Amino acid sequence: MKLKFKDVNEYYEYFKELIDKEREAEKEFHLNEIKRLSGVERQKRGRAVLGLRMRYVGEFLDFKIYRFNRNNFPEHQIKVGDIVLISKGEPLKFNQEAVVSGVGKNFIEVYSKEPIFRSKLYRLDLFVNDITFKRMEKALEALKEKKSLFNEEIILGNKTPELKESDIRDDNLNESQNRALRLALNSEAFLIHGPPGTGKTTTLSEVIKNSIGEKILVTADSNVAVDNLVEKLKDYNIVRIGHPAKIDSNLMKYSLDVKIRRDKRYKEVEKIIKKIDDLKYLQEKRTKKPTPSRRRGMSDEEILELAKVNKGKRGVKAEWVKEMAEWIKIQQKINELYEDKNSIIKTIMEDILDNADAIFTTNSGAGSEFLEGKEFDVVFIDEAAQAMEPSTLIPLIKAKRAIFAGDDKQLPPTILSNDDRLKVSMFERFHKLYPHNAYTLEIQYRMNEKINNFPSCEFYECKVKTFEAIKDITIKDLGIKEDEFYGGVEPYVFFDTKGKFLEAVKKDSPSKYNPLEAEFVLRLIKRLLQNGAKDEYIGVITPYKDHEEYIKKLFEKEKIGSEVKSVDGFQGREKEIIIVSLVRANENEEIGFLSDVRRLNVAITRPKRKLIIVGDVKTLTSHKTYKDLIEYVKANGILKEVDEG
Repeated sequence: MKLKFKDVNEYYEYFKELIDKEREAEKEFHLNEIKRLSGVERQKRGRAVLGLRMRYVGEFLDFKIYRFNRNNFPEHQIKVGDIVLISKGEPLKFNQEAVVSGVGKNFIEVYSKEPIFRSKLYRLDLFVNDITFKRMEKALEALKEKKSLFNEEIILGNKTPELKESDIRDDNLNESQNRALRLALNSEAFLIHGPPGTGKTTTLSEVIKNSIGEKILVTADSNVAVDNLVEKLKDYNIVRIGHPAKIDSNLMKYSLDVKIRRDKRYKEVEKIIKKIDDLKYLQEKRTKKPTPSRRRGMSDEEILELAKVNKGKRGVKAEWVKEMAEWIKIQQKINELYEDKNSIIKTIMEDILDNADAIFTTNSGAGSEFLEGKEFDVVFIDEAAQAMEPSTLIPLIKAKRAIFAGDDKQLPPTILSNDDRLKVSMFERFHKLYPHNAYTLEIQYRMNEKINNFPSCEFYECKVKTFEAIKDITIKDLGIKEDEFYGGVEPYVFFDTKGKFLEAVKKDSPSKYNPLEAEFVLRLIKRLLQNGAKDEYIGVITPYKDHEEYIKKLFEKEKIGSEVKSVDGFQGREKEIIIVSLVRANENEEIGFLSDVRRLNVAITRPKRKLIIVGDVKTLTSHKTYKDLIEYVKANGILKEVDEG
């Protein structure tokens, strides 16, 4: 892990190399998935669209534009700026790359340097989501060119940010959260370190509320995290920037698109759109489009001049020339109207953004054209420990001060390349560099005290205490009967599989699963449900994708509605009861990526009243943290051996 950089050039080269590696790894990921999955399966995951027709639309600069469409267009993840593979159905045999330039309800439009091959039907595969990579690179270039509003020496690790404590107090916060508020409010850079259940986002939102009046930008790496903050600030004049498909439907009224359409000046835009539609109809019905075969090398100017004198040329009749001239004249009017429309929309947009109390978007969205050239007094970055550093840099360089919220003891940034340097977030680096500019929230409101104490001491120096009123909550409070099979009402239970359930691997899959362990999890849930638990009380967490899918199939068969997700899918969430299925059980006592104990921390801090862990003690205790966990269960919970039923 590199903490400091001697200058912006070294910083640029370091992260440019990592971004390029990650971009290549993303390509590799998609190619491997194309190899592994059928086209239909990949379409289900939203990363391919099959059975498309194609038509040539025209040219722009050096690019040819093609439109792909079909009826019943499926939901997909393909966005403007993404690179796609175009094929006849078998992309690994033959494909062409293109960049997505437009996405509509029933079509995807692409730019291609080369003409696209002829086929009856086409398949499009998502290859790389390139837009975020480009924005990361742009932010790096801005830093290199000394265009960052945020102090570059702090970014490089060579200057401790100024720390200013205010004397404010907020009645919505506890004493620990108020301390974070006082330290964050006027400091040049500050880190709110929020262990599970301590109200990190609540604290951050109160700091934002107390900063209203300054020019504020609020970001996070995911749309969900941004929407959570929007929800907490919705009583203010806020604007949410982002693709409508990715914004929570209940929060659409705060989106820039909706606010533009609700502005009274937009009535004029609607009139212009109507005029454009009428002119296009006229153009289609009464004129001839000057296609290359019709115009035969004649320019627009030439066609207009010939029409004036009622002449033809190069075998084109005068009558046709006149019809093409009419088309061109109408097109010129349409272009002027488009300019008028765009000018009004731009004015409305600028007014909305300039008058907002705060602007909300993802880290990547902060690099969009909407915020081009915009400057802020302070940027608030949530989920900061889950974002790659170049992603955090996108919003950071737009503000003079920065408040980060996150937890570097939970999930790191998700990366596809094997270079762990990119797993170190800016939050984690700053936490190590500037420990006095960070504060750990100390009271958690989620878990029974027994569930809290192990992660508190293992990961947070025993700083995190349990709120008095929830110390002793159990499943008994929910009317669930005691049953020795799952350890009664005891909040902490570990089932040792004793080498009876061994892990397995599917052909050509990098993941793992454990069929017998999955069946045991099913038995546990059935017993809980029989004794009064509800499906929605229970969540199953597993570190492995193949194991997740295996359990889901078992649940579908038995019509069980409890949620099953990977560790990543449960970050930031909670359930009354959590069952953690650890999968690994082998003679070599290898635990693979379970050794990243941040994943364990997330998994065991999701439950409120009961935590059941299923795993092979012999395999797991080859790692110190898991050994500590087993010792903790022996002293504070129940360690049981599975019966094979």
